[in-house]
Amino acid sequence: MIASIFLILLAVGIPIAFVLGISSVIYLWKTQMPYVLVSQRIFVGLDNFLILAVPLFILAGKLMNASGITRRLVDFFYIIIGHIRGGLAYVNIVASVFFAGITGAGAADTAAIGSIMIPAMKKDGYSSEYSGAVTAISSTIGPTIPPSIAMVVYGAMAEASIAKLFLAGFIPGFLLAFAQLLVAGYYARRQKFPVRQKVLSVRTVTAGFLNTILAILMPIILLGGILSGIFTPTEAAGVAVFYALIVGFFIYRELKLSSFLHILYETSVLTGTILIILAMAHLFGWILAAEAVPEIIANAMTALTKNPILILLLINLLLLFLGTIMETLAAIILMTPILLPLVQDIGVDPIHFGIIMTVNLNIGLATPPLGVCLLVASPIAEVSLEKIALSAVPFLIASIVVLFVISYMPQLVLFLPNLLMQ
Repeated sequence: MIASIFLILLAVGIPIAFVLGISSVIYLWKTQMPYVLVSQRIFVGLDNFLILAVPLFILAGKLMNASGITRRLVDFFYIIIGHIRGGLAYVNIVASVFFAGITGAGAADTAAIGSIMIPAMKKDGYSSEYSGAVTAISSTIGPTIPPSIAMVVYGAMAEASIAKLFLAGFIPGFLLAFAQLLVAGYYARRQKFPVRQKVLSVRTVTAGFLNTILAILMPIILLGGILSGIFTPTEAAGVAVFYALIVGFFIYRELKLSSFLHILYETSVLTGTILIILAMAHLFGWILAAEAVPEIIANAMTALTKNPILILLLINLLLLFLGTIMETLAAIILMTPILLPLVQDIGVDPIHFGIIMTVNLNIGLATPPLGVCLLVASPIAEVSLEKIALSAVPFLIASIVVLFVISYMPQLVLFLPNLLMQ
């Protein structure tokens, strides 16, 4: 019954937080369970120190963007690789990799980098749909490379080490970037994209690096502090906010009080949205556990096959599908308690599975019908969602290839955590 109500509400377009909450309350009413469980499970779901990192990382990302960090990153990479054929596409992807170390949110990357790169690419002769597609798909790298809000939420749900998850995201993130760069290179040669004639010089590279060094230092400081034990991931988020305020107000001096107040408002709204989803999902997840849904799904999959390779394939296909219709954090909150016991039974490390889940659902950020990054890029590029989605298909295929590589080669994911956190 609860599954039917959930699917009906989701199909008619009700926000996922209300879908989860309404389904849960109806279940309690039908089973005549006390309604006090609603407030109880919501409190338990939010009573986690790690969750405090979510609003702090959101705030830090918005502050760094308002401080002119995005523009400086783009300018620096344009100096380095803008002279290559199709260089602006490369700049777009590489800037997304570095910007990932600031925001950890795909849609934020699309909005920040897209507002600069899409008009510049269109001006240089790239098609609107291609410019939007490159921006949207490269933004899916962001939640894989730390700091990642998705990883923080998964770590809280799975009781996994956030520091290990952050380390595990590096190699998959760089593999995604490399795969997208290969596709961009193919299109650059095939469509004969423009080449900038300006020659590199030591002076311009040095000036660009010095202008960008504060942006590059931020993820280094955060990860260094976490790995050295100076501060926890949640404290690192607070350090990120403090760093962004210093850079924005006193060094670059581009952050103004009026924009700071607006950023606080935007952060509050986004944080409230995420926490409502998290609270309702915890209540819904408790009901699923009470109804033994994880065991039912596990038994259904093992009834089809007992081969770990095929089970992992089925899980990947399920997550890829969910990523197209469900917001990333909601899917992580909902599916982690269902799928984690199953993958542990077949010998998959929780850290490895966290990266598999994150990459899977991140691909959904650039996949219709939800495709949040596509939705953000579409109005910036002034082109329809359908055209951008079609142009993004080769990049999506490359990302899916990387997904299956990291799914079946856990050593790529676990190498850095095992090396640096014995």
